[in-house]
Amino acid sequence: MAPMSEGNQQSIEALSAEHRMFPPPAEFAANALTNDRTLFDEAAADHEGFWARQASELVEWSRPWDTVLEWDLPYSKWFLGGQLNVSANCLDRHVAAGNGDKIAIHWEGEPGDSRDITYAEMLDEVSKFANVLTGLGVEKGDRVMVYMPMIPEAAVAMLACARIGAPHSVVFGGFSAQSLADRIDDADAKVVITADGGHRRGSVFPLKPAADEAVEKTSTIEHVVVVKRGGNEVDMVDGRDHWYHELMNGASADCPPVPHDSEDLLFLLYTSGTTGKPKGIMHTMGGYLTHTTYTHKYVFDLHPETDVFWCTADVGWITGHSYIVYGPMSNGCTQVMYEGVPNYPENDRFWEIVAKYGVTKFYTAPTAIRTFMKWGAEEPAKHDLSSLQLLGTVGEPINPEAWMWYHEHIGGGRCPIVDTWWQTETGGIMISPLPGVTTTKPGSATHPLPGVVAELVDDDANHVETGGGYLTLTKPWPGMLRGIWGDPQRYIDTYWGRFDDRYFAGDGAKIDDDGYLWVLGRVDDVMNVSGHRISTAEVESALVSHPSVAEAAVVGATDATTGQAVMAYVILRSGAADVTPEELRTHVAGEIGAIAKPKAIFITPDLPKTRSGKIMRRLLRDVAEGRNLGDTTTLADASVVDELQRRANEAPSDE
Repeated sequence: MAPMSEGNQQSIEALSAEHRMFPPPAEFAANALTNDRTLFDEAAADHEGFWARQASELVEWSRPWDTVLEWDLPYSKWFLGGQLNVSANCLDRHVAAGNGDKIAIHWEGEPGDSRDITYAEMLDEVSKFANVLTGLGVEKGDRVMVYMPMIPEAAVAMLACARIGAPHSVVFGGFSAQSLADRIDDADAKVVITADGGHRRGSVFPLKPAADEAVEKTSTIEHVVVVKRGGNEVDMVDGRDHWYHELMNGASADCPPVPHDSEDLLFLLYTSGTTGKPKGIMHTMGGYLTHTTYTHKYVFDLHPETDVFWCTADVGWITGHSYIVYGPMSNGCTQVMYEGVPNYPENDRFWEIVAKYGVTKFYTAPTAIRTFMKWGAEEPAKHDLSSLQLLGTVGEPINPEAWMWYHEHIGGGRCPIVDTWWQTETGGIMISPLPGVTTTKPGSATHPLPGVVAELVDDDANHVETGGGYLTLTKPWPGMLRGIWGDPQRYIDTYWGRFDDRYFAGDGAKIDDDGYLWVLGRVDDVMNVSGHRISTAEVESALVSHPSVAEAAVVGATDATTGQAVMAYVILRSGAADVTPEELRTHVAGEIGAIAKPKAIFITPDLPKTRSGKIMRRLLRDVAEGRNLGDTTTLADASVVDELQRRANEAPSDE
């Protein structure tokens, strides 16, 4: 980083300002679980006591804990001595309370088929599959890989593993055979649970062939269990491969939950690292379940007796773990689970589903919202969305204009929006409005939740009162990762190496004059232009605020004069073909200053995205700097990069 001129301090420039404010709607606040500062005050007065109360009230324990927290930086252990069964918390206790007939999952298949599954039916399925796994030789502590489409059996597999204490590691179904093999090898996994295929974009994508290829590259897999979903032809290896339905037909539904220690490993979830080798993030049972149950309840103001919750993520990501499987089911709510994409068969599929099931709480990604903007407000207008009471965003910072579009066209101007910041490593939501309490600002995640302590610091770890800085967490929390599987030094170096006494996972943020936090994205998504550190997220927001722009991605490219130059890739809204790159450059300068004006803007029909919808900015940097591209196998459409390279080659050097 180049030093800033004043006082030799380095910081992230906070260029834009947002003054629109939205207090909680009076009717919503009147019925909210919390509508005052009580939780904040309690947590500030007694950090450990606050979390102990959440654990005792929200989670059912087989044995009470002896010690709330053992903190030996950078390692935390929560609720030591306590025992619980995560699966029983998600299923058995609700059935025992008389809610066995309550719908746990409204499952919607992409082709239009659907299933309604009660808590009692889920308990039977999970118990039977837990017995299946035990019959295949899976013991407590054995790792099980889950490589599945978005079908109920994915949740069944995860909860069955939790029931018997076998840590699961879910691999997103869009990942390649090599990605699966790498994770099998790192985890020394014993079993793979997969499907023949799943439905996506109107066709079947095969999973079993990729699983076969991965297993052939590895040496530890003893069994492969295959759910029949896609109906595509697959090869089954005698003795190794088993059809899920055949194993389940002979399985008993009697599988009493076994108590596990609070700090026993619940799952591994692999996330990308700067070295290229995925990091196996470790989450344990008691603390993680406490955190996800608490945040799901209060961030979404959950009323399980009436709410229908829908998180549109995939179980292959942490959002799917925490806010499809563990948080919602621990809270005993009814939720929607959808297999496919938002534009099959038409662009209004999500809104059709919201209306069909009467969804009340809806949680999706800014990438999806920007796509909905591109498709136009007429798509949600086709359906009755009056059941919606609260909207959420997850995955990346949301730019203010997308927030406003979401507020107006999906929420009808009446629904609070909870813009949530958290990571695979944090386990659950860390910074977010409480919808009955917090006055929101479009694009701001607002404040840390009760029980979470965050601080912005500069390069020298000095507290930042206002302006840009590094987002750090200064106290342990129950859902925090317990390490990186098999690599304790990497855990220390990655998360605790930048600052001595605090957690830092690479995100920059700014704090405004009102004390609101604005997450700016990864520090490596912060550009250094003539000594000014400028967030790509702020430039993207400025571009998207132009009425002709549907989506934008910004990267910093090496520049001999300025250190880095701002390079922008823009998708226009339909009917906006007349806008020029120069007009957009001028617009950015007017929004946040000439220093942020892109050197070049490339208008493109699409952006390189993973199958989960995340923009691959690394590839955009490679295009901008004329480098050979690395691995593009995880892209939804690799041809997008070829088109961008062609346009970059044809563009003038300084547009």
